[in-house]
Formats: sequence, C-alpha cells, structure tokens
Amino acid sequence: MNFPGYYEFFCPVKIVAGHQALEKIPHLLNRLGAQHPMIVTDKGVAAAGLVDIVTNAVTPKVRIGAVEDDVPPDSDLKVVRRLAAVYRASGCDAIIAVGGGSVMDTAKGVNIVVSENADDLMQFSGAGTLTRRLKPLVAIPTTAGTGSEVTLVAVIADHDRNLKMLFTSYFLLPDMAVLDSRMTLTLPPAITAGTAMDALTHAVEAYTCLAKNPLSDAHALLAIELIGQNLLNVINEPDNADGRLALAVGATLAGVAFSNAMVGMVHTLGHSVGAVCGVPHGTCMAILLPYGLEYNMHKSGHLTAQLLLPLAGPRVYAQTPAHLRALQTVTVIRQLNQRLHQETGGRHARFFKEITGPDGSARVPVEKLEAIAEKAMGDGSIFYNPEELDHDDLLMVMSHAWAGTPLDRNLVKKGNLQIR
Repeated sequence: MNFPGYYEFFCPVKIVAGHQALEKIPHLLNRLGAQHPMIVTDKGVAAAGLVDIVTNAVTPKVRIGAVEDDVPPDSDLKVVRRLAAVYRASGCDAIIAVGGGSVMDTAKGVNIVVSENADDLMQFSGAGTLTRRLKPLVAIPTTAGTGSEVTLVAVIADHDRNLKMLFTSYFLLPDMAVLDSRMTLTLPPAITAGTAMDALTHAVEAYTCLAKNPLSDAHALLAIELIGQNLLNVINEPDNADGRLALAVGATLAGVAFSNAMVGMVHTLGHSVGAVCGVPHGTCMAILLPYGLEYNMHKSGHLTAQLLLPLAGPRVYAQTPAHLRALQTVTVIRQLNQRLHQETGGRHARFFKEITGPDGSARVPVEKLEAIAEKAMGDGSIFYNPEELDHDDLLMVMSHAWAGTPLDRNLVKKGNLQIR
C-alpha cells in the first residue's frame, strides 16, 4: 500500500447500533445535559409509524417538547426558520432527527439557528463560519444510504432564489447516530435498493478517489462487504432484521469513509442530474457507478480490482484472473443493478432513458444532457476524481449512461474521448 504523505481523519460521532438501540437515547441525552428534545421528521416517516417507535422507546424518561413532521424532500430555508421558532417556543434543549438525508440536513440547519441564537441561517453558509459547539443532535436514519448521520455537511435550499446552499463544519456532526433495525423494516424494496446503492457509491468512490487514506479505506471496504452480502437478501426478505441492521451499519461506515476521503465523478454527475431533472440521488448513483469506474479505469483500475473481494466474495475473486478483476467489479455492479431491477418489478432503474414520470414522459430527456454536463463542471467533487474531467467527457459519460451502453475502455483516455 502506498501511504499518502499527509491525511486527516475525524469522526467524533458516538454510534449506537442494535435491534433495541433506540432505548439507549435517554441515557445518552442525559449525559449531554438534555432532557427535552424536539423530534424533526417528515410525513412519510411519521405515517409509517417510525416516530411512534422512537417516542415509545424514549418516554417517559425523556419529555418530547415537539414533534415536527413537515420536512419536504429537499431541505428548505423557510422550514428551517419555522422549526427553529417551534424549538424556541417549546423550550427544547436538543434535536432528534428521524429520517433520511433531507431530514438530517434540515435538523442541522435548525441546530445552527437555535444554537447561534440567529435569525438568518444564510450567514453561516460555506465552510468555517461556525466556531463553537451546537446543541445536542441525535440522528436516527430511516434509510440505509445517505450517511448523513456521520457527515459534517448540510444542504439547504432557498427556493425563492432557486439556490442550494452548502453548510460545512465539524460542529454540524451529530453527537450520536442511532442505528436500529426497526427504522428500516418498512422501507419499500425500490427505496431500499436505491439508498443502498447510494451507500455503495460513497464507499467505492471514497476508496478510489484522490483524497483516499488508509483509515477511510478500512471503513469503505467493510461498507462494501456489508452491502454486497446483504442487499439482495433484504430485498427478498424485507423483515430480515439482521440484514437491515447490516445495511444500516454499512451506510454509516460509507458515510464515515467519504466524509474523510471525498467522492468523484459519479457524484459530480449525480448531483447535476438531480438538480436539472429531479431524479432521486440513489437512482443516479446506481446508474452512474459502473460508468465512473469505467471512465477512471486507466488511472484507478488497480483499486477497482481490489474491490472485487469485498463486493463479490473470495470465490469470485479467486476465480477471476488478476488482470480482469477491475472489469469484473464493474460487471458485478451491473449485474447487481439488473437483479435489483428484476426484484423490484422494474422500479430500480438501470439507465436514465427508462426513468419516466407519472405521465410516462422521460424524467431525463436526452436534450437535457448538455445542461447536466455544463452544471456538473461547477461541482466540487470533480476535483477529487482520479482523471481530469471536462464538459465533453461528462457529456460522453452521460450519453452512455442515458442509453445503457458500456463505455469502450480503449476510447476512455484523455484526449481520445468520443461517443459511439
């Protein structure tokens, strides 16, 4: 292994995992000097009965100050302001976030406002603007995908100005992440698939990007193994509590990995497809992951080859000649997407042209590919990709991912890129 000359690794989040992990929250809050939390969630999580599971687990030892379930799919500046007002009016002293990435981001935004006794969240956007510890924040993920429970980032939308603002600080890290199998047992198969592929992409890109380091590598490899071993089993056995917990732990490990190593072109393009066409992030990750590995093959193929062992297991790894292991890793990911497509009745997309809206229209029209490539050029993750990227490169990759055709690895070399 070639060790980098310098790297940093930081994850101060206390992680509590188990089939009855929620019951530990009162004790953990007490150690933080908090006993009157506000629960932040969304209507889907509340309707699934997951908030009731949380409240039943933490009361009567903890008095819930408020339960707010009006978080939209995209974290919203106005919602942050409203929830901060509820927090103050209810005399709360901590936040429990129950949900996926949007809920986590919203809770982080609320925590900034109430901790800084501020009215304008936007004055804290960017990096380095927070200088002190915030109120206690407990993160309870209800999907095994985003890793937001261990990340130092929040993305909050200002819909009036059509902007998404980035907030980055070590102080945004939750005080604790609670991984409980009960929180994902009701997750539908297609969402289970998409969120798990999001987590898999976090781990794969963390292991292959330019800012990788030995500690992030260890987290990424175990995340890939847990997801590879358990995803299809959970799709076929939704009530498999051990499998659900394994996926949740894998997603958290992947979150720790990419928080300390960053990601690459799969996220570069995925962020842009989401912004331009509104496609769910996990769907974008699933489709784009094999293309990112193919594009970077000549720079990071030796790393991609190493991923075959945790992803497919020792038998496949041993039976695959060393010089073919990188290509086999890509093949295994495509096969996984195909299996997920079949097991979810076609709801898990394999390429962009098969994603349609309620009216049957294309969610990613081919005429939007140019705008996606253009927007991707401004994404910060582009700097951590093993190979340089320009507009034509991104458009080429998107064109193949749209049609579902593999890249020709003989053409994927800088200065010799073309669409076939």
